[in-house]
Amino acid sequence: MKFTRRMTLAAFAGVLALGTAMPAYAADLIAIITPSHDNPFFKAEAVGAEAKAKELGYDTLVLVHDDDANKQSELIDTAIGRGAKAIILDNAGADATVAAVQKAKDAGVPSFLIDREINATGVAVAQIVSNNYQGAQLGAQEFVKLMGEKGNYVELVGKESDTNAGIRSKGYHDVIDDYPDLKKVAQQSANWSQTEAYSKMESILQANPDIKGVISGNDTMAMGAYAALAAAGRKDVIVVGFDGSNDVRDSIKSGGIKATVLQPAYAQAQMAVEQASDYIKNKKSPEKEKQLMDCVLVNGDNAPKLETFALTN
Repeated sequence: MKFTRRMTLAAFAGVLALGTAMPAYAADLIAIITPSHDNPFFKAEAVGAEAKAKELGYDTLVLVHDDDANKQSELIDTAIGRGAKAIILDNAGADATVAAVQKAKDAGVPSFLIDREINATGVAVAQIVSNNYQGAQLGAQEFVKLMGEKGNYVELVGKESDTNAGIRSKGYHDVIDDYPDLKKVAQQSANWSQTEAYSKMESILQANPDIKGVISGNDTMAMGAYAALAAAGRKDVIVVGFDGSNDVRDSIKSGGIKATVLQPAYAQAQMAVEQASDYIKNKKSPEKEKQLMDCVLVNGDNAPKLETFALTN
């Protein structure tokens, strides 16, 4: 009897140990994969998605692909292997991501994309993105006004493989190009990077000391450009960004960067999780795969209301 009891207790302990050793295989796990959290925009996405998932009772697996498509593919393998019921993804390339999302779909794991589209439909369940064209037009209109409709300016463009970089640039130019006295003297990609934008801005400024404005594809590059301009004693140059980060909010409030365009990263990520949950529990897909969320201009008037990529009342 003692031997049998010992065996029973040992078996019970083994079951407990197995249960605690494998929490990643929870019945309801949502994987959240974004670019580096060094960029506050992507961090806000991850934080928003994780908070909503936990609120709805899910376990989470938060991963970072660093805009590396190969690493992204490996992380999607990880999510599949860990038994994820859905993937929330801000992807690493419009073309390079299609195969990885298809791989997840084939494994029975639905993907809900945020921020960036891919060049395919019917592969992801949802693609929830900011209306980058509408937002870029808002930013360009404010830039034109701040520039007084004339003067030399520079454009900093995001990562060329990112669809958003091209859409924002087109939105900017569809407004700015209507003003013949606004002259673009340089356009360079800084790959969404603050450090790279600082370096590019230094070189551009040396070649074009008479610039009056800089319009940037995101806030991180805008911060780098503004830092380079400030280091050169050129705080007179108008800088406009795109994203709605707290860093740029603080710069606007202190009279530095003049404006940005808010895209609701936090709310967008939470919406994706809500749709994923509906799909997991009810097998219900959103009415439309591609969903646009409008952007909002942020300047000195409403910057104090901006907090973590959302406007407070």
